[in-house]
Amino acid sequence: MAFSSRLMSRSKQLYGSQTILNQQHAFPVRYYAKEAAPAGLKGDEMLKDIFRDIKQKFETAIGVLRKEKITIDPENPAAVSHYAKVMKTIREKAGLFSESQRIQFTIEEETQDIPDARTFFLKLQEIRTKRGLSDELGVEAMTMDALEKVEKEIKQPLMRNDKKGMALLMAEFDKVNKKLGVRREDLPKYEEELELKIAKAQLEELKKDAVEAMETQRKREEFKNEKEVDVRSLDIRNFL
Repeated sequence: MAFSSRLMSRSKQLYGSQTILNQQHAFPVRYYAKEAAPAGLKGDEMLKDIFRDIKQKFETAIGVLRKEKITIDPENPAAVSHYAKVMKTIREKAGLFSESQRIQFTIEEETQDIPDARTFFLKLQEIRTKRGLSDELGVEAMTMDALEKVEKEIKQPLMRNDKKGMALLMAEFDKVNKKLGVRREDLPKYEEELELKIAKAQLEELKKDAVEAMETQRKREEFKNEKEVDVRSLDIRNFL
């Protein structure tokens, strides 16, 4: 029973970091207030609509998970790819953001009132750190170097509504992208790679929890003689 409960808990989180049900990445209530709630709804009615929507998304996700066989094997590229596809299906059917879309939404929400480029980029660094994203290529340093160059050229702080100054900055960014080998047309590929990394991390966490649950179960007297179960053989659908 303990094992079932633990796996049920993690099964609900299979798509948790991809949905509003994960508190760390939850949509702000004001997002629903602005975009989802029909005009004229107030107070309790708006909250009822929000939670009704959440419930529907959750049920949609569980419905997909009940149909798909997920192999808990983060070291198997095929298993990771299939898991990522299942998560994508859930997002599409439930109308949820992908990780990159959620990051974009967060950036728009938290930077919309920032007037200058420097504060904007510092906020981006803060968002990256909070979300646990790495900057392996040193993009942030190159970004600030480009900004320094433009501000030195225009002899004042760069404001985001300064079209000429921002055009200069974009030209500098194009040079940085070229240096890094980053092309705009490859952005969908980068997004797919990000989703695969997320899928692998989630499978690793699921495997860890499943192993811990089974080890706890085997310590109980009635299960001491039971054979050890290979996590890869588990069918999560049995625990939903």
